[in-house]
Amino acid sequence: MKLKNYLLAFKIKDLRNKILFIFFIFAIFRLLANIPVPGVDKEAVKEFFSKFQAFGLLNLFTGGALERISIVMLGLGPYIIAIVILQLLTLIFPSLEKLYKEGGKEGREKFEQYGRILTLPLCIFQSFGMLQLFVRQGILPPFSILSLISSVLTISAGTLLLMWLGELISEKNLGNGVSLLIFAGIAADFPNNLFQILSTFESTQIFSYLLFFVFSFFIIVGVCIVTEARRKIPITYAKRVRGTRLFGGVSTYLPIPVNPSGVMPIIFALSLLTFPSTIAHFFSGEIAQSIANFFNNFLIHSILYFLLVFVFTFFYTFVVFEPKTLAENLQKLGGFIPGIRPGKQTQEYLSFVLNRILVFGGIFLGFIAISPQIVQTITQVRAFSFLVGGTSLLIIVSVVLETVSKLKAEIEMREYDRI
Repeated sequence: MKLKNYLLAFKIKDLRNKILFIFFIFAIFRLLANIPVPGVDKEAVKEFFSKFQAFGLLNLFTGGALERISIVMLGLGPYIIAIVILQLLTLIFPSLEKLYKEGGKEGREKFEQYGRILTLPLCIFQSFGMLQLFVRQGILPPFSILSLISSVLTISAGTLLLMWLGELISEKNLGNGVSLLIFAGIAADFPNNLFQILSTFESTQIFSYLLFFVFSFFIIVGVCIVTEARRKIPITYAKRVRGTRLFGGVSTYLPIPVNPSGVMPIIFALSLLTFPSTIAHFFSGEIAQSIANFFNNFLIHSILYFLLVFVFTFFYTFVVFEPKTLAENLQKLGGFIPGIRPGKQTQEYLSFVLNRILVFGGIFLGFIAISPQIVQTITQVRAFSFLVGGTSLLIIVSVVLETVSKLKAEIEMREYDRI
């Protein structure tokens, strides 16, 4: 569809109202992101984020809310982690796996409700830990018991409010609400990055800036290509007679994404990497400082980040994408892969293909995850880091593609009804 066809969405009243409602939610989110916790030392904040790059990545993920020490500084991280934890628990508890995979719409809703419940204790734990860390770093003044409880509850309520706003967006069927809010936070930092690059620009660094934008361009193109890339497996359906009608006998294909796990391996790896460093800052002493310095070392952090993303790409994919279930469903529908027997052989073939794809997908994801550090080290340009940020860039590309696809479907459905 051409651009002018998408502009038709604003001429359709109910579709226009949905789009305006989503922008209204974005405005509320940005308003909350700019309400800080009282007593923030701005100079100490700048020093802290320049010293610890891992928290800079988390700040990018929250759309700058963490750097502002706002009441929504945790973003939607606790909710995402809660869902990931529950998905991992499906490997341990068969009843939870059955609820998630075989419970239908009601089962999925109950599973999501468990995620909301688990989000609250995670919010309380993370908000308490972050506040204590900022107090130790001199960013916030020491809290009294009452003010600490009040701040923890306020920050936790901020994350729960964002979770609710995300669900309101999802109800409009124009994309996933959580992903759209994260996208809005990342995109909202664009003016800040633009101002930063203009204010620090020096003519002597023009070659570095040109090199930076060349790297950024190729990384963005690579992310778009890999996000849309599919491995097509041919599927043939046997002919079946029902009454006087003939069904099946058609050939199609099963598209397997090169990156089936999306952005989740990067989120999970980033959370795991920042956890030891965060905990170490809660304590004093040489051992705690040594742990913090170890995980903040550029080379060590990059290597561990790459390896964790690569491993979690395999792990998370096989949690959400089961060759056994897929092979069983194909067999029930009378489908088969030419030259491969239905059942166990189909399952083994799908696992073989998926493992080969994930080697490339894992390496690519790992490279995208550490690309900001590599590009910034080579070019010495730290502005516009979102252009080459692994998590942020993948979210931007995937959300834009998903939203455009949903919008296209809504427009075509209404044009079909009119015809």
